[in-house]
Amino acid sequence: MKFGVFWMNTDEGIDPLELARETEGLGLESVFVPDHSHVPVNRGTSWAGTSDTVKLTDRDDLGEAATSDMPRDFHRNRDQLLTLTAMATVTTTLRVGTGICLVVQRDPIYLAKEIATLDQMSRGRLLFGVGVASPWNREEIRNHGTDPRTRMKLMAERMAAMQEIWTNDQAQYHGDFVDFDPIYSWPKPFQKPRPPVFVGGDHPNALDRVLAYGDGWMPGHHDDSGLFRARVAELQERAATAGRGRMEITVTLAHLDSLDEYAAAGADRVLVMLPTGQERKVLKEVADAANSF
Repeated sequence: MKFGVFWMNTDEGIDPLELARETEGLGLESVFVPDHSHVPVNRGTSWAGTSDTVKLTDRDDLGEAATSDMPRDFHRNRDQLLTLTAMATVTTTLRVGTGICLVVQRDPIYLAKEIATLDQMSRGRLLFGVGVASPWNREEIRNHGTDPRTRMKLMAERMAAMQEIWTNDQAQYHGDFVDFDPIYSWPKPFQKPRPPVFVGGDHPNALDRVLAYGDGWMPGHHDDSGLFRARVAELQERAATAGRGRMEITVTLAHLDSLDEYAAAGADRVLVMLPTGQERKVLKEVADAANSF
């Protein structure tokens, strides 16, 4: 099993270049960072870490109440792709990953170029985690001109359009949400035909999206290890039936005391969260676990 870390990439934490060097120096495989362009002040839904929807009528109170449940790190993200590019330039073996890239909030023509450029500059070390964004994130989604109700179809079209750009000298795509006539766009990805795509999410339909446009699944930690094993087995069986081959499994927000359970379920990679302010301590714990597992 491969070991990596997930870090919130906040400007209040460790310098990302130092983190990259230290992660590589400890022999870990990868570092992943999230993708939040902003956090709207006024939010009508609670963060995923809470279960209740905020129901207030006063918009000023709404913003304060809804935002207060979200960890401060969400407000302080650096840009995901710029950070990963910088981390790749100061390392030679460390794999850099998007955990996850919010494709529904990014222009697909620009994103295809950015991903290909990062893959080239890292010499094929990019792991491309993608997702559709969670319902609790709907205000952020809307600020990018995306309707949360149609984000699933938009995601599928943008992934298909980027695949066309990455693999064709003259690329075109015609869908309901993405529509462009033949274009030239370089560079093409270093990895062929593209960086490996890991589809995030634990929704019941997540496996459908993995099979539609992914090379692997990126779920979170499951307290029910039996359910996790069953879902991994289902994915691998469906992939084999579809002639897709084996799907790679990356567990994000992994727990160090569950490594045996992940391995038994068929996980290929685990990513442990580095809390802001405790990065070096937890990084060393992950490295020790990797060396003893």
